[in-house]
Amino acid sequence: MPVPKGTPLDPARTRKTVLASATPLLYARGLDGIGIAELCATLGISKETLYRHFGSRTGLVQAVLDARSDRVVDWLGAAVAAAGEDPADRIAALFDALRTWYASPAFRGCAIVNAATQHHEDPARAIAARHLGRCRDLLTGIAEQAGAADPAALGRQLLIVLEGATVVADHHSTGPEAADDAKAAALALLAHASRK
Repeated sequence: MPVPKGTPLDPARTRKTVLASATPLLYARGLDGIGIAELCATLGISKETLYRHFGSRTGLVQAVLDARSDRVVDWLGAAVAAAGEDPADRIAALFDALRTWYASPAFRGCAIVNAATQHHEDPARAIAARHLGRCRDLLTGIAEQAGAADPAALGRQLLIVLEGATVVADHHSTGPEAADDAKAAALALLAHASRK
């Protein structure tokens, strides 16, 4: 990522470029799957550039995970919103979106939960808690729309189904079919909670 002599530096663009390059690399290799020297060499940056823009390797990881959480929550929110107002259609759309992700050859599970599993400490743990909370809030909103007697409980149950499906899709031979099974379970939970 060398800048030609005489070109003005744009720190925001450099940071954005490093994040865009580091995200798929850290997702594919894991947080501990690549050392700082190889990470910088692969990204085409110096250690000084990494430290200038992120403070440390941990700062880069935190920025990657925060940005990924934003993208995932926005993506799931858009899938839900595009499905219309019916809560069952919204749940179905969410799991259909996940099915597409699970079928991707690059799928390696939830990067944020993977990071927290590798490093069960902050910042990864705090980012995972925030990310799961944001997903739970999305699901609780659907539960409220459905008229569930206890939307918070249903939101937690739906989150467990979502995260369980992601783990099964990543670690079991079912792959994208895990989303189909999870969708059926989530729709059953929603229907049951809406009848109460």
